[in-house]
Amino acid sequence: MSIYQHFRIEERIFVDQVLDWKQDVIVQYTYKLTDFLDPREQDILKTIIGKDEEISLSFWGGASSTERKRAMLFPSYFELAKNDFQIQAFELRYPRKFITLEHRDILGSIMGLGMKREKFGDILITDEVIQVLVANEVASFIELNLQKVGQAKVKIVPINEEDIIENVEEWTEESTTISSLRLDTLLSAIYNISRTKSSLYIDRGLVKVNWKTIEDGAFQVQEGDYLSVRNFGRSKLLSIAGSTKKGKIRIVFGRKK
Repeated sequence: MSIYQHFRIEERIFVDQVLDWKQDVIVQYTYKLTDFLDPREQDILKTIIGKDEEISLSFWGGASSTERKRAMLFPSYFELAKNDFQIQAFELRYPRKFITLEHRDILGSIMGLGMKREKFGDILITDEVIQVLVANEVASFIELNLQKVGQAKVKIVPINEEDIIENVEEWTEESTTISSLRLDTLLSAIYNISRTKSSLYIDRGLVKVNWKTIEDGAFQVQEGDYLSVRNFGRSKLLSIAGSTKKGKIRIVFGRKK
């Protein structure tokens, strides 16, 4: 049985990368620290490493509630500490009374520096503060070069781990039946919108599956996939729970409150 059958074709490059990491750790008796991984990539890593007795696996994103995390693959005898994940937190200071910054503004400005998305983790925003978590190896570059976000001049201030915001997000779990696992059909059921509207959001590039934009309404969603629609929030297909007598598909899904 091939390991690839558990994953989509487009995920095979990452699967091969994980297999290489695993082999290096086993053969060289070393550890592997990854870049920041999204939750789908974390799930793939957990599936492949499984309960391997030769390798231990741990994740950390700077705080217990972070979504994007770095992973550490290491021999079972290795003693791991949080600073081994090499994450630096910054606070962005700017004239808050006059300017409002959103997640996409900060993301765009960091990416505009030529930074790869996997080199920084969560962007944490509250009414009082904005924080960004980055890999140590790019921290100095960001601190030196991120001077403006949108129209706002910003000052980047390093902060300690204990000062990182804990954004605890709650999920609700629901179940329903659908006629197929097409993306447009699933979005209609999960977000309680018409099939026409879900198709429109897909066509406009407002829908992502596992953090990648999908513009095909017939795209087949699989168990474990993360979904998001701009301005509607995020959801996840938790399980496919069989079929009804009328041929409908029973699903269980989670939605962020």
